[in-house]
Formats: sequence, structure tokens, C-alpha cells
Amino acid sequence: MSENVTAARPYAKAAFELAKKTGNYDAWSERLLFLKAIVADKNVAAMLDDPENTATDRATLIDKVAGDRLDAESANMVRLLAENNRLPLMGDIGELYEVLRADEEGILEAQVVSAMALDEHYKMKLAEALQRKFNKKINIVESVDASLIGGAIIRAGDVVIDGSIKGRLAQLNTSLSAR
Repeated sequence: MSENVTAARPYAKAAFELAKKTGNYDAWSERLLFLKAIVADKNVAAMLDDPENTATDRATLIDKVAGDRLDAESANMVRLLAENNRLPLMGDIGELYEVLRADEEGILEAQVVSAMALDEHYKMKLAEALQRKFNKKINIVESVDASLIGGAIIRAGDVVIDGSIKGRLAQLNTSLSAR
């Protein structure tokens, strides 16, 4: 997977720079999401994997499926990806683009996994605390994992905060085992 991210990074940066130049972040987000959906389609994926098809054939296929939803810059990116056999990386390119965009806009996504659903008041307090810590606007993405017993695990950027009872029990077990 990290190999895909490494290969996708220059394309995501290029798309981001084009979006930044025009200030049209939303349009690029939509195009990349749309292209990801096209490439992920099982029929399209099968045609892209067919060794009989040339790079031009693959780019033409994507262009035909996309219709008029691509501008000249994104169509050029599709051709470049096809020439370098990188069309399957479209999902990774889109994800990396969104990370670059969020960083530019000062937004950090915090994934919060909790033992039970969070109420709105607690989510607001958590977002405020994380905003103070990271000095960015926080977008909380919540999920529930009852196996945590209680508490939550927060992943924001490179930081992981494990405040779950399951995590604390694992720490206690490790410290007792070390003795």
C-alpha cells in the first residue's frame, strides 16, 4: 500500500498545484472522486487490465466514460496516468489530494473511535480541545467499536490518543508482564 502512496504522491501534488493556481479546489475534488469511481468500476477495471489495450486505448476509454465532466487539465492527467500504467492509483491520488487540500485550508480530520456514539455536546468540546492542540479546524469522523468497553481512540494526523478502557487494560497487562 505504501508503494501505491509513493507512486501516487507526485500526481496528487500536481493536481493540487493546478487547483491551487486557479483556486478551484472543489472542482478537482469532484473530478478525482469521479475518476476514482470510473477506475473502480469492475468492467472498466477489466478493460484497463487487458494487456491488449494500449495506453491510448485506456485513456480514450476513461475519456469516453467521463464524457464532458473532465476539463483539459484532468484529461491530460488521465493520459499521463495511462502512459505510466498508473490509472489504478486514482483512489490514492484523490486521497492524497484531499490531505494536501485540508492542510492548505487548515483543516485536520480527527477519527474518533468510541465505545458508544458521542453526543453533540461532547463532540463539540472534543473538537475545541483538538483545535487548541493542533491549531487547525477539526473535522471529526466518528465510528463506534463496542469492544473498547469505554472511552475513545483519537487519530489526528500522526497523533494517536488511546483513552479507551481496552487500551488501558492492555497497558496494565504489559506493565504487569514486564515485572
